[in-house]
Amino acid sequence: MEYTIRTMNMQDREAVIDIFNYYVENSFAAYPEMKLPYQAFEMFLKMSENLPAVSIISPEDKVVGFGMLKKFNPLPNFSHTVEIAYFIDRDHTGKGLGKMVLDHLETEGAKTGVTNILASISSLNQGSINFHAKNGFIHTGVFRNAGKKKGHLFDIVWMQKVI
Repeated sequence: MEYTIRTMNMQDREAVIDIFNYYVENSFAAYPEMKLPYQAFEMFLKMSENLPAVSIISPEDKVVGFGMLKKFNPLPNFSHTVEIAYFIDRDHTGKGLGKMVLDHLETEGAKTGVTNILASISSLNQGSINFHAKNGFIHTGVFRNAGKKKGHLFDIVWMQKVI
């Protein structure tokens, strides 16, 4: 049995927020300083409205990751440009799930007219920078000292993939 991808739904609420909150507390991959409440899941769904938002399901039928596209800018002339976000449960990293969800979001995003995918990455998250570069994203810019978490200033690295 293999991992599968399905549309994110309300049943995924706790698992998605728990996965996200792990990265809030233990890394610079998620920007918030404090864990998000489960009610934040509705915000995730709203941010990805009319765009793909998916959960990764393990062979044991558990949510072990999620990914979504969200609007980069609400103006209609930017509707073809989105921002991507995905997080994989720490016990399931290194299994190709990031690539699997990226490929899925690219394919499904293209069906909605998406041609540009942007990634906003903390400069302290070299693993994500490497992953995106390996998967066709190019470095497009840096906002210096734009973020601060746990007392550490960090840059925001922007990467882009034209699909």
